Amino acid sequence: MGTFLDAQTSQNASFRNSIAIPVTTTPALFGTLGLDTTGAGPNIRVEFTFTATLSSLAALLTPVNIEVYRGTGVDRVLVYSAQQTLPVAGIGVASETVITLAGADFNPPSPNNFLIYQSFISIPGGIIIAPTRTGPESFYAAAYSD
Repeated sequence: MGTFLDAQTSQNASFRNSIAIPVTTTPALFGTLGLDTTGAGPNIRVEFTFTATLSSLAALLTPVNIEVYRGTGVDRVLVYSAQQTLPVAGIGVASETVITLAGADFNPPSPNNFLIYQSFISIPGGIIIAPTRTGPESFYAAAYSD
């Protein structure tokens, strides 16, 4: 049976239509959290979930990239990536898509008994009409060990 170590939530936007941030080709940070792993056993695992809501007035099978990194800066490590394709909506037809995904990071090193995770969202290059982040947006993680 695993031992619970810590859990954190990074809530960027709590409500629908509470933000209006265009999604670009440059990955945008939408969640950062830190987990205390003091007293962890030999096998740490971190489970995470995230939600991002996107709206568009013209969605043409627009791919959206979500990435989760352990650490910050140049030494960060990609631990999860996914691409969700927004559904087709005609020009001038409003569409809203809620993306909710889950992932895990098994046996991460725990420098100084603290782990930092960050989540990013972007679209690939060449997308003509970009969706807008409208909320809610949330990033949650929990750490466990043996």
